[in-house]
Amino acid sequence: MFVLFASYAALGIAQAGRPNAYLPLTGILVTIAGFLIFSVACNDLADEAIDRVNLPGDRRRPLVGGDASRTQLSTTGIIGAIAALAASAALGWLAVLVVAVGLVLSAAYSLRPFRFAERGVLAPLVLPACYVAVPFLLGVDAAHRPVTSHDFVLLGGLYLGFIGRIVLKDFRDVRGDALFGKRTFLVRHGRRATCALSMICWSAGSLIIVIGSTRDTSEGLVADAILGVLAACSVKLINMLSHCSEHRRDERLISAIAILGRGMIVVLLAEFSIYAKAVAPTLALPLLLLLALLTLSQTAAMVVYGPRPRRSDVDRLLSEEPTPVQGLSRA
Repeated sequence: MFVLFASYAALGIAQAGRPNAYLPLTGILVTIAGFLIFSVACNDLADEAIDRVNLPGDRRRPLVGGDASRTQLSTTGIIGAIAALAASAALGWLAVLVVAVGLVLSAAYSLRPFRFAERGVLAPLVLPACYVAVPFLLGVDAAHRPVTSHDFVLLGGLYLGFIGRIVLKDFRDVRGDALFGKRTFLVRHGRRATCALSMICWSAGSLIIVIGSTRDTSEGLVADAILGVLAACSVKLINMLSHCSEHRRDERLISAIAILGRGMIVVLLAEFSIYAKAVAPTLALPLLLLLALLTLSQTAAMVVYGPRPRRSDVDRLLSEEPTPVQGLSRA
């Protein structure tokens, strides 16, 4: 998740015309690290019971894995929020405002009395404001120029695209969500409607991204074509997901869609950097095509083989009692 935050921050800086502004990016990374610690702590505290069903023994969940108490996790979250605000103060007053609003939304997303995570379609509308808008706006602000309408167009496309991805996350957690009454969009409306919403957001977001990132160069046209191909592949995989009924197949398709989303961000970053540094087309075009091929090859491999099993998954499978085959008895 930190890499995703960093990617949106880098996009904001590159969109503002300073793709090599490494010092401001470092300050932003410190800020979003604290922000992410706070957000994860809030989510883990709120979803402890659900995670014990969906992710039993997962060491990435300190409460479920037994690595931290609720008091320790709460303290960690508070320290993360303080660190985020302190680091943003070094970036400027606008950065402090963006981070403060993001922290409030992140807390409201996970914690009661608001608990937006349980409010159906409202959840995927709020979360991108934290995970996309905060790092992107910090990046634009770090370039020391006002935020323009052009920036907001690109941000709108990224926002919609993230909604298309985040609604698919609930497929992994649907069992525990339904059991504990967490009324996500998937629980309320089912697989077909969730995939339809995802496809609409992917398509609209990709179109807006192309509009918001268009550069009047041959490299810009190639980048736009690549973004269109990646978006079309995403829609195709989401359509396959809508007709799927196997958990492992779901996992492979959703992971492949996530790779396509990350690939689009990398292509955008490459396009902005090429434009800002006036890279020659003889170097720029092969680079963009190579990024496209790498993304598509990784996507195809994920569809076929799926993600590498986590250690916690392997341990859980090994610890489970074997299920007797009907008609046979144990020796």
